[in-house]
Amino acid sequence: MIIKPVNGKHPQIPDDCFIAENATIVGDVNMGNECSIWFNAVVRGDVNFIKMGNRVNVQDGAVIHCTYQTSGTTIGNNVSIGHNAIVHGCTVHDNVLIGMGSIVMDDCIIESNTIIAAGAVVSKNTIVESGSIYAGIPAKKIKDISPELTKGEVERIANNYVMYSSWFKG
Repeated sequence: MIIKPVNGKHPQIPDDCFIAENATIVGDVNMGNECSIWFNAVVRGDVNFIKMGNRVNVQDGAVIHCTYQTSGTTIGNNVSIGHNAIVHGCTVHDNVLIGMGSIVMDDCIIESNTIIAAGAVVSKNTIVESGSIYAGIPAKKIKDISPELTKGEVERIANNYVMYSSWFKG
């Protein structure tokens, strides 16, 4: 794994987090408890800050970044960022699933209890309203999320990744 400071700012990673051997975490990154950064994922806080809550999983090949002098990235609790997704200079609230291969651009706000569908592109400045599913290019609301879907998908995936990471901690 690559964990290194940039411009005097060191990643802050609690002991109960799992970081894959080939993940990269650099700069002004502050992670909460029980987070996991998976294989080939990059969390690059070199040009601005990245702040993660508890139980965030950044799956294989995903990239978390920010924009110099304008847009840091803030991620809430119980957030799953799918394989090869890009989360860039935005705010993601609690209990969110960012689907595989999706892109969330600068200055977006992803409110709580939402799903960004696989492959969606959430364009700059979009506000994704709480309790909805967004899909497409550009991403638009396609439907409301039922409480069952929130529990069955968003919470289940976040919980599973905490379990999966325990398998690698030895």
